[in-house]
Amino acid sequence: MGLPLIAVCAVWGVFWGSWSALLPAVKLELGLSASDLGLALSAVPVGALPAMALAGRLARGRERAALLGFTVLFALSVAGIGLAGTAWQLALALLLVGASSGALDIALNLATGRAERESGRRLFQPVHAAFPVAVIAAAPATGLARSLGLGAGTVLVAIGLIVIAASLTLLALPMGRGLPATSSPIDRRSLVGAALLLGTLAACVLTIENAVEQWSVLLLEEHRGATPLTASAAPAVYMAALTVGRLTVQALPRMPLRTLHLVAGVGGGAGIALAGLGGSVPLSMAGFAMTGLALGPMVPALLSRAAADDAGGTLVWSVSTISYTGFVVSPLLVAGLSGWLGLPVALAALGLLGLPLVGRFMLRGP
Repeated sequence: MGLPLIAVCAVWGVFWGSWSALLPAVKLELGLSASDLGLALSAVPVGALPAMALAGRLARGRERAALLGFTVLFALSVAGIGLAGTAWQLALALLLVGASSGALDIALNLATGRAERESGRRLFQPVHAAFPVAVIAAAPATGLARSLGLGAGTVLVAIGLIVIAASLTLLALPMGRGLPATSSPIDRRSLVGAALLLGTLAACVLTIENAVEQWSVLLLEEHRGATPLTASAAPAVYMAALTVGRLTVQALPRMPLRTLHLVAGVGGGAGIALAGLGGSVPLSMAGFAMTGLALGPMVPALLSRAAADDAGGTLVWSVSTISYTGFVVSPLLVAGLSGWLGLPVALAALGLLGLPLVGRFMLRGP
């Protein structure tokens, strides 16, 4: 039952893994300055957040159809980036990519939660594990395509076709019809409180995750003296550990969420601190791996709890949207701290975001 969901999550990761490798080519082909590119990239979260809020309302009770539709829209928006010829056209294309990607995110989580309830199987960990695996594979594959002379537009169209092909697997996804009945009544105040709690914990995790993806290479090159090739492996090391963490938790007997709070809070916090303050490339790499291993299972586990606590899907939608603020805030947070403390200490300071998870463990997790 989970294979179509895994396929969609994987092709979602294929684009984002490829996109990082395509940025130099896009910048060159469009003749953009660094500031122009930065402004265009900021359109992604601007498009994502309102789309996530709307998608939750549209997808509840029709998860499979919504996921299919949003995946196709995502494929078209990805291919559409290749049509951009100026900075403002790229920004508009990325606005659409952000909106469709955000909607896909919500629909995927709602569909996975629905599938978990209907099948009785744990699905969030393997579904979410597909994303980092795809990112790891897509980035070098895109680099190879560029070395063979393929332009950014050609690669983007190919990715769009791959995404559409994966979306067709959703037709085989067995799923009941109509809005499922809520298994236990939850009043609005309790729902809001649970969404804020779970969403905030997930946002802490995603803030660290985005920081590793955006800043780890720079840390190793400028502060550890690593070669570009060695430094470029840092995000892959983190993503590989993230995947191992999720698949390990999936393979083990069901682990209490409270235990995962402790592991993520202590291991993730200590790992990012080691990455930032470790005085050598091996120590920083070990820190990134430790961070990914400890934090990897946390967000899928929080979403699984949200799906179990509210069969209507509102809680999953709310947690997904709130947690996304971690991705939005992370670049600004690290940039601000770096200007004050320097990048190594700024990354280490993110270890403090593990404290809310430890605090939840001590106060008795949900």
